[in-house]
Amino acid sequence: MNYYEQLDLSNIPKHIGIIMDGNGRWAKNRKMPRTFGHKEGSERVIEIVEAAYKINVKSLTLYAFSTENWKRPEEEISKLMDLLAFYIKSQLEKIKKNNIRIKVLGDYKVFPNKIVKLIDAALQETKSNDKMILNIGLNYGGQSEIVRASKMICEDLIAGNISLDEINTESFKDYLYTRGQEDLDLLIRPSGELRVSNFLLYQLAYSEFYFSNILWPDFHEEEFYKAICDFQNRNRRYGGL
Repeated sequence: MNYYEQLDLSNIPKHIGIIMDGNGRWAKNRKMPRTFGHKEGSERVIEIVEAAYKINVKSLTLYAFSTENWKRPEEEISKLMDLLAFYIKSQLEKIKKNNIRIKVLGDYKVFPNKIVKLIDAALQETKSNDKMILNIGLNYGGQSEIVRASKMICEDLIAGNISLDEINTESFKDYLYTRGQEDLDLLIRPSGELRVSNFLLYQLAYSEFYFSNILWPDFHEEEFYKAICDFQNRNRRYGGL
C-alpha cells in the first residue's frame, strides 16, 4: 500500500516526536558493531526529516541522546558524537535552504567543545527560519526538563516577574524547551519497546502513541506515513465525549 497517497494532507499532526530506537539490535542482527547501526540510523534521520518537511509537519522532535545514554560504553558515545558532527556539517546547508529551524532540547553544553561550537553555529544560522522546527533531544530527559522549568519559574517569582496566580498549565509551557510550539500530537516509537523513556513528559499529555516492531534503521519514509495514517484514523477526544 502507498501510504503517502492515503494521507489526508489537511489533517497532518502539527508536532511529531520520534524515539529513534533499535540501532544496536539492528547491527547485532547483522553481526556488526552497534556503531554500524547508529550510522544507518542517521540515514533514516535525513529521510524522515525530508518526509516530514514534504507533508508540512510544523515541529519534528527526534530523541537522539538521552540523559541516560551516558551509561553506554565510552567508545560508543564517542562514535555518536562523531555522527552528530557529521550530520550537522553535511546537512546544515540543506536545512538552511529549506527554511528549517534547528532547536536543541537538553543541556548540550556538556558535550565536547567542538560539538558545542557546531551546534551553536547551527542554532544561530537557522534561528530565523520558520517553515519547520527540527527539535533534537541531546542530553535530554523529560523529568530534568520539568525540574529545570520549575526552577526558572521560582527565579521569576523571586524576581517579581510573575505572580503565583499566573502559574498554570499553559504558562508552564513557556519554561519548556519547546516554548511556542504545539504540544505533541503523535509519538512514534519503533523497535517494539512499549514505553516513553523519559521523552517529552509534559508535552505528551494528550499525544497519540504509535508503536512499531520495526527497528529504527528500517523505519523508512513509508513507515512514517503509515504511522500518520493510523493517527488520522483515531478520534481524539481530549477527555471529552
